[in-house]
Amino acid sequence: MVRNLEKSRAAFERACHVLVGGVNSPVRAFNAVGGTPPVIASAAGARLTDIDDNEYIDYVGSYGPLIHGHAQEQVVTAITKATRRGTTYGAPTEAETKLAELILAAYPTAEMVRFVYSGTEACMSALRLVRAVTRRNKIIKCIGCYHGHSDCLLVQPDTSATTSTSPSSRGVPPAATADTLLVPYNDVKAAKRAFDEHGADVAGMILEPVCGNMGVVLPVKGYLQALRELCDSHKALLIFDEVITGFRLAFGGAQEVFGVQPDITTLGKIIGGGLPVGAYLGSAKIMSQLAPLGDVYQAGTLSGNPLAMAAGLATLEPLRDGAAYGRLEGLGAAMVEEMAEAADKAKLGDRICIQRAGSMLTVFFTAGAVTDYASAAKSNLHAYAAFFHAMLDAGIYLPPSQFEAWFISLAHTQNDITITAEAAVGAFRAAAKAMQ
Repeated sequence: MVRNLEKSRAAFERACHVLVGGVNSPVRAFNAVGGTPPVIASAAGARLTDIDDNEYIDYVGSYGPLIHGHAQEQVVTAITKATRRGTTYGAPTEAETKLAELILAAYPTAEMVRFVYSGTEACMSALRLVRAVTRRNKIIKCIGCYHGHSDCLLVQPDTSATTSTSPSSRGVPPAATADTLLVPYNDVKAAKRAFDEHGADVAGMILEPVCGNMGVVLPVKGYLQALRELCDSHKALLIFDEVITGFRLAFGGAQEVFGVQPDITTLGKIIGGGLPVGAYLGSAKIMSQLAPLGDVYQAGTLSGNPLAMAAGLATLEPLRDGAAYGRLEGLGAAMVEEMAEAADKAKLGDRICIQRAGSMLTVFFTAGAVTDYASAAKSNLHAYAAFFHAMLDAGIYLPPSQFEAWFISLAHTQNDITITAEAAVGAFRAAAKAMQ
């Protein structure tokens, strides 16, 4: 059934006159899948409602932070109470300390936190810090891992040399990416070559321990530990970008799951219940290099703002005992099983790959395991677009890109998973036609 989007189309057309591309973040424009995006009016639990009164089971969840679902009562109450006390002060609050203590309880190898506005700012600031601490300039980054839109991280491979880079966006000076080295994810040999060639100049390596920005791609056995050892042997610092995986895979994030600790961790808006916030954390020795204790400058008027701190405490406290992660693991496993069955019914099971980490998953429209960006890029984008729109018409809201993770929340039920899988049978059939 094709849903009526008459009001959404009119609203989006109006938005295109005043917003660049009608959106404030590119993926929302549906360029990767085509069509007009539904314009959302409200959300509650695991469901979105658009301005045409169409309802959808949501697997975007604001790209991960809404682990309790939309408008969870405890979070809404905390934000409401904080708002009545004032939205921002530009001065210290006790809530900042309480949330920092809670985060450090989850990441026990870290000792101090700095709150910022976003995951982008957290990663950008973490890189400045590692360069200052090591007094080196070069950063190693994995192809396909996304760490925000700061200049030095908007890079692409240049010519045949993997570690040579050039800007991937206009407006970024070549000098901004000259010290960024690129290596494939899950390739220890490539990382070793980069360290062997540039080790004396490498300040650190940054990566998503579990990728969520080229779809869900897990580290192969021993990969993260090997990077830890390479950084140690070359006196470089290891940064785990846990903007997506932090508090999502476990209370202590991916580093708890895989048992490998970085020097610096970056976190995103899950620590603010979906409100604009980010953080970076590490040992006191490293973090004390920041102003006002040290000479590495970074500041922000809204950093640690009271609304985000209140929402963060309300979001994270219920996760502390770990019980929520058992439930999310069960829902994630059920989703993979039922989606695989749906693909088999559509005779597409051997032409897709479903990958999952906890409550994150991706259906790749390519055969065989996806282990890095090169294998992810083999996905059939026309098939994904057909699948996406068939699911949308069936009331299932998925990321409008093959290369984004799906997220299951604590508001989802087994019935939601079953409804989704039932809709997927027809959607997989639509994808199969697009592959012909």
